[in-house]
Amino acid sequence: MITTPTSDKSSEAEGVILLHGLCRRKASMNRMAEHLEASGYVVINVGYPSREKEIAELSEETISTALNDPRLAACARVHFVTHSLGGILVRLYFNRHDHEKLGRVVMLGPPNRGSEVVDRLGNWWLFKLINGPAGSQLGTTGASVPVNLGKVEFELGVIAGDRSINWINSLFIKGRDDGKVSVERTKVDGMRDHVVAHVTHPFLMKNRKVIELTTRFLGDGSFAGRRPVHPFYREG
Repeated sequence: MITTPTSDKSSEAEGVILLHGLCRRKASMNRMAEHLEASGYVVINVGYPSREKEIAELSEETISTALNDPRLAACARVHFVTHSLGGILVRLYFNRHDHEKLGRVVMLGPPNRGSEVVDRLGNWWLFKLINGPAGSQLGTTGASVPVNLGKVEFELGVIAGDRSINWINSLFIKGRDDGKVSVERTKVDGMRDHVVAHVTHPFLMKNRKVIELTTRFLGDGSFAGRRPVHPFYREG
């Protein structure tokens, strides 16, 4: 059973916008959505065409639409929980816009400093076919969108994975990785907290303990919260 930490939230409703990753659908965030709804949040689980457009267009269209959802109108704060590419959409959007209700953000496996996999495979026709224009913008070089975004200015917690089931991708990545991005490259200047879970990239958002840590950060602004971090985790 997933436990929910006690928080200092007022009785006012708080919202959470969920953003899936590249080549995924909003159904991949369903388990996270169900738990956050049971924890009392107003949850908007967003689907977007991750393979069809560049990051800038995805960010602007997806997040502005989600923030204007009438279900969030009465919410005192609006948080974000993102997987992979979803975190880069949030960073880019709030580099360009302010929002008076923005709360906390939890990113799961975000390529905050890009991925060496894109450096090696991004120009291959099959990679472009599968991942679309946004996928090719996630490398580690000067042309990378996340590399050029700079410091985050919101309350951010990052959960990285260090288990890979894609050994070919892992050959291109330095250090511990989740099969898509290294632990080190999930980090970004300005983040408040960072933990590492022994989970592979595609399953971070479905993992029971990752969901528990996510809920804890949304409530307390820390993965440690009022209780010790479960031994399943190691600090980043």
